[in-house]
Amino acid sequence: MSARRTHEIPPALARLFDDAAVFPPGSLPIEEAVRAHVEHTQGAHAGLVGAFVLAAKDVDRLAELTAGLTEGSFDLSVTVALPGVADAVATASRIPAVRLVGLEVAVPDGVAADAVVPALAEAVDDNPDLTVYVEVPRDDRRETLLAQLAGTPYLAKFRTGGVRAELYPDERELAAAVVAAVRAGVPFKATAGLHHAVRNTDPETGFEQHGFLNLLVATDAALKGAEETELAELLADRDGDRIAERVRALTPQVRDLFRSFGTCSIAEPATESAGLGLLPATTVADLTEVSA
Repeated sequence: MSARRTHEIPPALARLFDDAAVFPPGSLPIEEAVRAHVEHTQGAHAGLVGAFVLAAKDVDRLAELTAGLTEGSFDLSVTVALPGVADAVATASRIPAVRLVGLEVAVPDGVAADAVVPALAEAVDDNPDLTVYVEVPRDDRRETLLAQLAGTPYLAKFRTGGVRAELYPDERELAAAVVAAVRAGVPFKATAGLHHAVRNTDPETGFEQHGFLNLLVATDAALKGAEETELAELLADRDGDRIAERVRALTPQVRDLFRSFGTCSIAEPATESAGLGLLPATTVADLTEVSA
């Protein structure tokens, strides 16, 4: 592990960690997840924390759970299938404490890529606070959908793992997706499977897991014109010190493309980042208190 330390949260990691604590494998009860999220946003590590991610079917439960919070103080990103977008927006807008900042829209099987943007334009009013991500299917619709998203207000979302091995794209597939998004000028977020800072093999499941820092440096390489082969090598790199050095050299522009990723734990990715010298030691202490 690198002994080098930073004294503040670097721009490359600012608000990178969307709080998806209620989703597997964390599966934290929503009552505990909301309480912990509020603590995260009030801690010394608050600058790392993005929106709270919740499925559309559970949004109405936030009315009671956030009743004591200041109006508009609870940033929320809602996962929702394409047909339910308008209803999800309406439900969130009725909860005083909630500020809806994200929609993460799943495209059901059978929905054509060229039908997505018109459907979103009809369902979502202009809102400068709201970012709409479209989960790009891992099938032959990907290229067309990214082309359709280019030049629109809508961004992409890539699934990088899950509870089964086949839900993890390998480094070549993920590299191709990143290159395609960068070349189309479509920013993206990632979801699922990024449980660690650096590429690893999970000792319990045997799954090959991508590192979120690997994805950051791969995105930066794509911005500089690298081809898929180079990105695949960066995504496969298991040398934490080498990846950390590349992260230190990143400019904030990389986050214009790679916006955030959903994680079922704020503490684990932050602690690993601190262990690589990318975050202050005080951030780890603060996280330990929240997680206790």
